Formats: sequence, C-alpha cells, structure tokens
Amino acid sequence: MSIKLSENHEPSQAGGDTDSGAVRDSNLTEMVKRKALELGFDRVGIAPVQPSAFKREYRNWIAGGYAADMEYLKNNIERRFDPSLLLAEAKSIISIMLNYYTGPDEADPPADRAVFARYARGADYHRVMEKRLKALAQYLADHAGEPIQSRVYVDTGPILEREVAQRAGLGWFGKNTMLINTRLGSYFLLGEVITTAALVPDRPAVGGCGTCTKCLDACPTGALIVPYQLDSRRCISYLTIEHHGPIPEPYHRAIGNHVFGCDICQEVCPFNSRRASPTADPEMQPRESVKNRTLEDIASLSEDQYREEFKQSAVKRAKRQGLKRNALIGLKHLTGSSPDGR
Repeated sequence: MSIKLSENHEPSQAGGDTDSGAVRDSNLTEMVKRKALELGFDRVGIAPVQPSAFKREYRNWIAGGYAADMEYLKNNIERRFDPSLLLAEAKSIISIMLNYYTGPDEADPPADRAVFARYARGADYHRVMEKRLKALAQYLADHAGEPIQSRVYVDTGPILEREVAQRAGLGWFGKNTMLINTRLGSYFLLGEVITTAALVPDRPAVGGCGTCTKCLDACPTGALIVPYQLDSRRCISYLTIEHHGPIPEPYHRAIGNHVFGCDICQEVCPFNSRRASPTADPEMQPRESVKNRTLEDIASLSEDQYREEFKQSAVKRAKRQGLKRNALIGLKHLTGSSPDGR
C-alpha cells in the first residue's frame, strides 16, 4: 500500500554549509524516531536507498517455483530490487517494527481448538500500520524544512522489507527466513516510509542462529528445505491463506487445526521462547472472533457471520471458503470422518 505525501514548505535557510546540513539531518532523524515510538511502533531505524544485494538469490527462488502461485511476488521485479524506482530522488527509508506477540498460548488446548497465526489475532495490521505510518510521514513533511515526498508501504508494496529492515539495524535473517531482533525475537510486523528527506542511516544489524536448527527440525511439512530458504508450496501459512482450491492430501495431517497461518518455526526459536515480550498495544490484542473457536465453529460460519466476525481483520485474506476448507481438514483428522476438505 502506498500513499504519496508532499509539503510545499519554504526551503530551509540553514545554508549550504555541509556541517549545518549534517546537524539538521541528524536532528530531523532523531525527531522522526521519537515520533515513531510515540505513534506506537516498537523499533525504528533508517536505511539508505540502495539496490538489493540479493537479486540473484531472489531470481533463483522464483525460478525454482518456491513462490508457488503468488504471482505478485513475481511482478515488479526490478522495482523490488531498487527502492529508488518507487520514488524519484528518494534518499532514505524509515523502517519500523510493530510487536504483535501477546503472550504464550494455552499449554494444552482442546484438540478441536481452531488455531490462528498470532499476527492475525488482533485488528487488521494493514489498517493499524497504515494510519500510523501516514501520521509519521506527515510529521516528517511538516518538520523537514523543505519540500519532500514520501511513500508509505505496509506489506503489499514491491519492496524487500526484511532486507531494508536489516540495513536499518532492526534485525538479521534467521534460518526460518524471518527477521530476528536479538532482544525481541521475530514476532513483529514491518512497515516503511520511503522519502526524499535526507536522514542519517543506522548501521546494519548483525547476528545469527549459530548451529541451531530448531525451526527446520520442527516444520511439519519440511517447508524449510535448507537454512534461509522456504518452499512456499509446502508451507502451512501459504497453504491455509494464499493457496486457492484443494490442499494436497499429504499436507492435511500436518495442517491439523491450523485454520489460518502457522507460527511453529517461530514458536521453537530460542530468541522468541526466551526474549519475546508481550505487547500492550490494544490494537494487537486478540479479538473475540479468534478466541477459543472450535473447528466446527469455523466450518459452519455463514457468509454473513464470517463478514461480521472478521470485519477489519487480516483473517479475511483467506476468505470464508478458505477458512472452511482448512477447518474441515482439521475435523477430518480429529473425528476420523472424511468431510470435503477442499
């Protein structure tokens, strides 16, 4: 999602002195970072506008079929690789993190409990983050001291957001392909403001998983084929959300009671089990529509019930038929019957 903002301020009278300009950029950078935290984001960093360092890897991933039928990942390739193509004369990218972890799940839930991925349990993060990022972009425009332009992205734009976040110092790449923050783990969402404002970039984040392979070992479908590489065609998140039509039978047992997404590779990660801290953000708290729901509840939702209960929720991405299909797969293995799990 992108929103273009511009302000017609008079140019700054700070002069052309390099030192004065550097001080102004540094001050503006700190102001923007403070504002991001005030708006409810958990971390913020600045990345330079540079071409991706992973062009070959991304092309090979697409060529290998690992993006499955997510055509949007195959489109706008050159724009994904080069943020400067998203906004002319862009100089900086503000990268933010929003924590969505609300605490550990019940240790021994009922077998018929419908499981939703954590990020989708609260309000639709697209709406939440877009509103806050627009406010941040407007604040930047109001205080830049010169005309600037910015674009806001929340998940849906052609931008390699994890690479941008790593360059902004927010985290490093885990073997489960997630961005991991050493102090916070990986339960967070990413968003960006690409801007023509000259902000001071942060140092790229460094870190690593060491010899740990818990995520690869725990994935029930073998979607993590090697460290740092995901085959979407096997991933429970892809199968239950993005995939349309019947889900291949070999994956049914692994899907179990997952009706929307999967957190297994994050749940076993030591950086999450030891360091993830619950958010107090009211927008991220689980909605009633995802609490203590049974597979039967989800499978029997009418269209009207679905629309009402999952209004302004990321769960709508799977559509009612997708949720029903997933719930029926879970019921099949729970009851031993053979409902239509398509």
